[in-house]
Amino acid sequence: MARTDMMTDTGDHIRLEAIDWAIATQHPDFSDWDGFARWLEADPRHTLAYDQALAAAGSVADLAAQAAPAMPRAANDEEVGPRQKTVRRRWMIGALAASLLAVIAIPAWQMRPQPYTVTTAMGETRSIDLPDGSMIVINGGSRLGLDRGNPRFARLETGEALFEVQHDARDPFVVEAGDVRLVDAGTAFNVVRTGSDLDVAVSEGVVIVNPERENVRLPAGRRAVMAGAGGGIMLSDIAPDQVGSWRSGRLSFAGTSLAAVAAALERGLGTRILVHPSIAARPFSGVVQISGRGAGAVAAIAPVLGTRAVRRADGWELVSDDALP
Repeated sequence: MARTDMMTDTGDHIRLEAIDWAIATQHPDFSDWDGFARWLEADPRHTLAYDQALAAAGSVADLAAQAAPAMPRAANDEEVGPRQKTVRRRWMIGALAASLLAVIAIPAWQMRPQPYTVTTAMGETRSIDLPDGSMIVINGGSRLGLDRGNPRFARLETGEALFEVQHDARDPFVVEAGDVRLVDAGTAFNVVRTGSDLDVAVSEGVVIVNPERENVRLPAGRRAVMAGAGGGIMLSDIAPDQVGSWRSGRLSFAGTSLAAVAAALERGLGTRILVHPSIAARPFSGVVQISGRGAGAVAAIAPVLGTRAVRRADGWELVSDDALP
């Protein structure tokens, strides 16, 4: 989209490119947001050009006054030549247009959808500070969709994330996970998505689950588990200090299937862990410490789960403790 004509003044070239992009982003059919982002990131001066254009917007009123029709002047005033008038008029119109573009185009760009994805590897965690003061801590093996144009929105595609949200009743924070919509009401909460299953636990404030449908309110110390699409919502209690305890390397489970336990261990230990189908639905309640432990810890953890760990080519498999080798 950038200009192809060669210009000797690089600063002018960048300024004109910035204006070109500002004009393009106002078109209803504009879709090259990735190209626009690449242009912004290609050279620090590109962002500066936008900042300067925005700062120039404050002089719009002055420019408009200068471009207005001249007041009658005394007959003995020095006459300004036609060429000088034309040059000055063109400069004023150009400056006014650039300022107006800065005022109109930049906020419009900032408000348009600008989705991006944050992915973590197994065993990796990552913290993200959002512009509104909220924070998201993402567990290993997770994929989270965010939007620079809407910092009050997140989509958990898979894995686990802890949300510590700055509450704003006029603009509630929304988390989507599959077809489930979670709306905050001054909240810290943990979300786990494994396939079509979802687990939401609240440590502070209130989360509203699917306000347009079930409209279930989860206060601090409550948990909702949704098994599969349309599988209903199962509610239970949870100690607030257990919510998001994976950050400190302590995994707490209450009636959790071994399949879900294995998924949690995968995220924290960074190794593939399968569960034999015959025991995948078996429930487990307890606490497992994984802080400072690596993939080799699976063999030691398995007996705590009432299972045995068998080494496989791509990781481990949990089998019944009385299963044949």
